[in-house]
Amino acid sequence: MPTILFDQIIFGPVHSRRLGVSLGVNLLPADGKACSFDCIYCECGLNKDRRTHSRMPRREEVKDALETKLLSMKKEGVMPDVITFAGNGEPTIHPDFGAIVDDTIEVRNRLSPETKIAVLSNATMLHKSSVFDALNKIEDNILKLDSVLDSRIQQLNVPNAPSFTFENLLQQLIRFKGNLIIQTMFVRGEYRGESIDNTTTEEIDGWLDALKKINPKQVMIYTIDRETPVHSLRKVSKEDLETIAHRARGLGFEVSVAG
Repeated sequence: MPTILFDQIIFGPVHSRRLGVSLGVNLLPADGKACSFDCIYCECGLNKDRRTHSRMPRREEVKDALETKLLSMKKEGVMPDVITFAGNGEPTIHPDFGAIVDDTIEVRNRLSPETKIAVLSNATMLHKSSVFDALNKIEDNILKLDSVLDSRIQQLNVPNAPSFTFENLLQQLIRFKGNLIIQTMFVRGEYRGESIDNTTTEEIDGWLDALKKINPKQVMIYTIDRETPVHSLRKVSKEDLETIAHRARGLGFEVSVAG
């Protein structure tokens, strides 16, 4: 089964399709995956196959590792475009996430003030005030919205919490008052005898209506780029992604496409 796991707190820099030269921050254990979703397209694998047996890094460890890496890059004369919280699962489940973001802002301002800070999040922890407040402090608050249908969310994202619904998610996203970036993974295929396609007319119409309510400053749409744990999934063509993007741009949204 395919797996991409990060065995260090700071990884990269890597070239991101969406963000440029990105220095990654992994707040999850290095020996597995910890996530509040179990997305069937996740490059880290499925939760049941990637159980962790070690702890999350401590706040002080994260700050020290980031500072050390940025100082090293500064000596080399190449700084990252963005510091990105991603890694082996959902970064916002770390109990000290808010404080770690504060530390990261301080280190960034001191050592690499031109570098942005980004968080790639599945938006499951927005009900926590510390998470919501922290995400409002950074430049690229990137939150997942793969579908407006609860049935598709259960199929694609497989949230751990039974209470997770599109309507609850929508209300949380609206709270940012536009200070967010929406990211959507479009994918097709089959799984457990059921068709998977979140590019249907019903879903795209609903997704566009949701964007109008959320009013994000940017929209990122993309499709699978690496092998997935469910092998029956297929990429959505660049042409189809551009068709979706064209409709969103017609509503006035800035849209980036990664095919």
